[in-house]
Amino acid sequence: MPISRPDGSSRVDQTDEAIIRELTRDARLSMTELARRVGLSKTPVASRVKRLEDEGIITGYRASLSWQKLGLGHICFVEVRLTDTRQKALQSFNKAVAEIPEIEECHMIAGGYDYLLKVRTRDIETFRIILGEQISALPHVASSSSYVAMEAVKSSS
Repeated sequence: MPISRPDGSSRVDQTDEAIIRELTRDARLSMTELARRVGLSKTPVASRVKRLEDEGIITGYRASLSWQKLGLGHICFVEVRLTDTRQKALQSFNKAVAEIPEIEECHMIAGGYDYLLKVRTRDIETFRIILGEQISALPHVASSSSYVAMEAVKSSS
């Protein structure tokens, strides 16, 4: 997928895209191996990676975990509708949602609901407690609908 920059500049070329693609697959690649995979020598690849980091295109590196082996394989998506969507209410909700570690992702969305949460727990019983005692108690929550993920067909992690 071609990468376009919001400012319209074209500093990300096909080689940068190849570097990003390889690092997304395996962030632990050595510069030598990364260079081999993208068809350049080590020095230009290292310079490009540094530039991509300095420009904030590459924002960090992380480990990919086996959530099943960690006992956290249960994923549920929760649509949340708020009673108030003025800026102060949104900020209050955003701040409170950040304090719940089981909420892995939180996205403000357009449509019938205001937010979509990705919640990761040990099991459905734990999810029920998180939903009932924490998510439902978030500021300005009017209602929610939950969807249990049965299988990850494609995942970013």
